Amino acid sequence: MTQYQDDPRQWSGPIDNMGDAERLLLELSMRGTRPSVDIDEALRERWLEIWYQPKIDLRRKCLAGAEALARIHHPTLGVLLPGTFLPGISDDQLASLTEHAMVSTFDDWATFDEAGYNLHLAINVPVSVLLRLPVPALVREYRPQSERWPGLVVEVREDEIVRDIALSNEIAKQLRVSGITVSIDDFGAGYSSFASLRELPFAELKIDNSFVKDCATEGTNGAICQTAIDLAHRFGSVAVAEGIESMADLQALQVMRCDYGQGILLAPPMPKERFIALLNLRNNKQPAQASSVMMKLGAGRVA
Repeated sequence: MTQYQDDPRQWSGPIDNMGDAERLLLELSMRGTRPSVDIDEALRERWLEIWYQPKIDLRRKCLAGAEALARIHHPTLGVLLPGTFLPGISDDQLASLTEHAMVSTFDDWATFDEAGYNLHLAINVPVSVLLRLPVPALVREYRPQSERWPGLVVEVREDEIVRDIALSNEIAKQLRVSGITVSIDDFGAGYSSFASLRELPFAELKIDNSFVKDCATEGTNGAICQTAIDLAHRFGSVAVAEGIESMADLQALQVMRCDYGQGILLAPPMPKERFIALLNLRNNKQPAQASSVMMKLGAGRVA
C-alpha cells in the first residue's frame, strides 16, 4: 500500500520503498507532466476500474450510498486518477468511457445487492455525453432487474446545466422515466441564478468542496453552505457536501442540517472489493479493526 493519497509528491515513506510505478509517477509529477494513457487502449485492455466513495447520511449517521469514480489501473503506472487521462479526451472517447462506467455501475449494484447491501449509486455524466448516448436505451438493456433497485443518480456539473436550462430540464424528464434522477454537482462554482434552478427537477444539490473547506471557520464559506442547504430543502431536494476533510467542518455541516456528506475524513474512494469488505466489517461479517470515521458514522443500517 502506498503512503500517499492521490499525489506521489505527498509520499511519506522512504524513497527506497517506492515501487517502479510510483517512482515514475513522482518523476513525471515533478516535471509537471502527465503520463500518456490512451482511453481506447484502456477500455480494450480492461484497465478501467470503477471505484466507490461512500456517501454518509449526516443526520442518521449511516451509509446512504456511494459515488462511482473512474480509475485506470495501468500495468506499469499503477492506479491513475481522472486528471491524468481525461484532459484532451475526445467526445467519442468520453462517451465510450461513460457508457462503460454506467454499465459497470449497474453490474456492481447487483454485486452489492447479492452481498446484502441495497445502495443508491451515483455517477458523473457530462451534458454533452447525455446528448450523445442513448441513456434510456442503455438503462432498459443493462439496469438491474431486481425490484429492489433504487435507480441511478446522474451527477451533472452546475456550470453545464445553467448553459441551457430548458434543455437540461428536458433531459432530466427523460431520465426520470428510466429511473434516473439528476444531481447538480459542484454547486456554487458556477454562480448560477437560484431562480433558474426552480425549472429543473433535481434530486440533489452537491456543494462544491471549495466552499465546504473551512466552512466551520470561514464566514463566507459557511454562509454559502447554509444557503445551499436551505435552497435544496426549499426545492424538496437534499444537500450533499463534497470534500469534507476536517471534523470541525463535519460538525458545522451537521448543525446546518446538511443531509449527506462525502470526503476523505469520512472515507476515500476505493475499489469495489475493498468497499464490500468495509461494509462487511461494519456489519461484523468478518473480523478486523475499524479505524475510519466512516465506520463510526456507519454504525446504523444501510439505506
